[in-house]
Amino acid sequence: MKNFIFYIILLFVAACGIYSFTGADYGNAKTVSIKYFDNVAPVVNPNLSQMFYDKLVDKFVSQSPLTLVPKDGDLQFQGQITGYDVKPVNIQAGETAANNRLTITVKVKFTNKTKPQDNFTKTFSWYADYPANKNLAEVENELIDQITDKIVDDIFNAAVVNW
Repeated sequence: MKNFIFYIILLFVAACGIYSFTGADYGNAKTVSIKYFDNVAPVVNPNLSQMFYDKLVDKFVSQSPLTLVPKDGDLQFQGQITGYDVKPVNIQAGETAANNRLTITVKVKFTNKTKPQDNFTKTFSWYADYPANKNLAEVENELIDQITDKIVDDIFNAAVVNW
């Protein structure tokens, strides 16, 4: 019986907006709009923009009470994918690389119409390493998936998690 009462209270507190399991603070915001992020990196992966956009939308739709609107949301995201680089890392004897590193960089402009002091323009970047004896094409989709997850988490946290 005690557990039942605890869960009822927890449900009530979460439903009232007093507490968020993500630690997010949406203030008075009710809507979010996310523009498609153009890929202006010197090297372009044709699937990256769509994958990134889908993940960012999914993050806000599935982990927030906000309603997605096509434009003029209370929270607004826009930006560009500015970097997609592969570089050797972990140089070993004989000047060969043990690993290569894929780095993705995204520039984001965030506008919060309900709390303008939270507005920002920031660059977010993450990387993932893969063995140098593998061709990028073999691991590219998996690496992009990992990296974009991290960047989307960082964007979400920067915009609505005020820790």
